[in-house]
Amino acid sequence: MKNIVIFGAPGAGKGTQSDYIVEHYGLTHVSTGDLLRKEIADRTELGLRIKGIMDAGQLVSDDIVVEMIDKAIAADTKGMLFDGFPRTVAQAEVLDQLLAKHGRSLTCMVQLEVPKEELMRRLLERAKIQGRADDNEQTINNRLQEYNNKTKPVADYYAKQGKQCLVDGLGSIDEIAARVRQAIG
Repeated sequence: MKNIVIFGAPGAGKGTQSDYIVEHYGLTHVSTGDLLRKEIADRTELGLRIKGIMDAGQLVSDDIVVEMIDKAIAADTKGMLFDGFPRTVAQAEVLDQLLAKHGRSLTCMVQLEVPKEELMRRLLERAKIQGRADDNEQTINNRLQEYNNKTKPVADYYAKQGKQCLVDGLGSIDEIAARVRQAIG
């Protein structure tokens, strides 16, 4: 059973490649945003707490996200692709603990490597196509800086465990997908 984290800067192609990985390996796609929306839609006790937090304009705490991830791991029987979690080393440590609690471990962390200039080009193009006002040059620079400062250390964490799989994120979607499959094995 494969348990994989997909990782990369904004614009690296995580969403696109996640779809391919989930389909190819038959994994459960775990996106924190999707989990939040599902809890709210299902009107669970946790979902009602989340809705109250979000309605108040606050961020959902790590504790709640961890509770959702734990629930998802417990329910899964196929293996998982984690997308958007972990974002910090502390979250990566918690993910390792949650997987171990359920008799699992992380197979690998697929890291899509894309130069900053290409990330900027992709995100500015996406802004034009999708009409996203949040994807302007200044905002993109801020998001990439935030990624480098806070999220990239997660890659070092997995590298020390020998679980980091660096994948060249340039080329066609199919070329990148083939490299991802080769890295995962």
